[in-house]
Amino acid sequence: MICRGGAREMTRPVSRLDVRRLVCLVAAIVFVAGFVAVQSRPAAAAVTVATGDPRNVGQPVVPGTCTALTSTLAYPSSRTFTTAQETTPPDTARIQAALSSCAGSGHAVELKASGSSNAFLTGPLTIGSSVTLLIDAGVTLVASRNPANYQVSGGATCGTVASKGGACKPLITISGSNSGLMGTQSGGHQGLIDGRGDIDILGTSTTWWALAEAARSGGSQNNPRLVQSNGVDNTTIFDLSLTRGPNFHIVMNGGTGFTAWGVRILTPATARNTDGIDPSGTDVTIANSFIEDGDDGVAIKGGSHASQNITVENNFFWGTHGISIGSETNAGVSNVLFKNNTLNGKDSSGNTSGSDDGIRIKSDESRGGLVTTVTYNATCTTAIKFPLTFNPFYTTATGSLIPNFQNIVVNGMRSVSSVSSASSLLEGFSSSVPLGLTLENVQLDATKVTAQNARIAVFNTNLSPSGTGVTVSSFTGTGSVPSCSFPAFPGL
Repeated sequence: MICRGGAREMTRPVSRLDVRRLVCLVAAIVFVAGFVAVQSRPAAAAVTVATGDPRNVGQPVVPGTCTALTSTLAYPSSRTFTTAQETTPPDTARIQAALSSCAGSGHAVELKASGSSNAFLTGPLTIGSSVTLLIDAGVTLVASRNPANYQVSGGATCGTVASKGGACKPLITISGSNSGLMGTQSGGHQGLIDGRGDIDILGTSTTWWALAEAARSGGSQNNPRLVQSNGVDNTTIFDLSLTRGPNFHIVMNGGTGFTAWGVRILTPATARNTDGIDPSGTDVTIANSFIEDGDDGVAIKGGSHASQNITVENNFFWGTHGISIGSETNAGVSNVLFKNNTLNGKDSSGNTSGSDDGIRIKSDESRGGLVTTVTYNATCTTAIKFPLTFNPFYTTATGSLIPNFQNIVVNGMRSVSSVSSASSLLEGFSSSVPLGLTLENVQLDATKVTAQNARIAVFNTNLSPSGTGVTVSSFTGTGSVPSCSFPAFPGL
């Protein structure tokens, strides 16, 4: 129907023409109202998908050698050394001297085996600018068990549970830009760092992991992280294995440009607070890695630094707390792309994760902020209890930093062999700060969902979320549910 004429003509006596015009006016109002309603719902066409790291990262290249250091220690089956060696690790000074001498060269300090001597025992090391620490396949860089080696001046005591944490230096601190930590590969193995979190802290009958468990009932464990970069740019961690971390394995603490490629982390699901890779910064790629640990496989932080332009792709996880964002999100997290990731809720020894999550965004009122434009493409899970978790009440802490999860897209997800009573949580903070979520091509074998304060767009999913403050709208999407396989951990 074609409508002509203006509203002013409606003052005339009613005629057939007037009736026709009235019908046209009502139809126009209905059309406009319907158009606005359609545009305001979270349809797939209205969302912005994440693009991730704009650097288009390829496989890193091992630099040439600046200085080669030869091992003088065999690594015994007990994984311990003499008391004198454990008290003052014999390789700290010479590795640090080589790193300092080679800084600025763009080349590597290479740790090499010599016959049966295949270990370097060290305390904390610092990697400066434009230098790489390279660990040959078959060589193990062994972390000191002496808490005094890690002690931070003026803090609590490293190796204790105290009212506050932060008393231990990392084993390896990356303090300069354009630097790296790498391994070589041979026979399916690659350079290894052993954090020895499972062995008694020197002079005690308590392991680093037992210390973390003791802190569960109150206080903070003071355990060293294995690797941490601090506010530097263009860091590369490549073809490196890490095992038995006393605490987090790899942390990016600010900066622009961070690549973790071909990383293998093997720590049991039972080792508390042993996150795999935790980035906080800009332009990040975590790819082609194999991660087993006792906390988050990946946890993207937005606390001290905003995090944006991040890609996490082609990775495998065992026994972790999931591929996570949070819990610190107060500085903001945006443009994060998760792609082709596979999660198994059991570790390689059959232990089940203590918090058996798949996809997870977590925060609370004490550390919340905007998390937006996050896309999960082609995610596979097995033996998971919580396939999808969007939780703005991660702890009971209160405050004014409101978690706000918007423009979250899950496109392509399959779960199989989920544990008994498996369920998903889709929750926004309040009716005025709802979760904004799109579920596209999502097929879970456990379809129980708890939802609240959420605006959810759906296409080709067997989930039927409902609850207080929940609106669900359908749209016509594209793509398909991924096919999945679940390999074993490849070893170190």
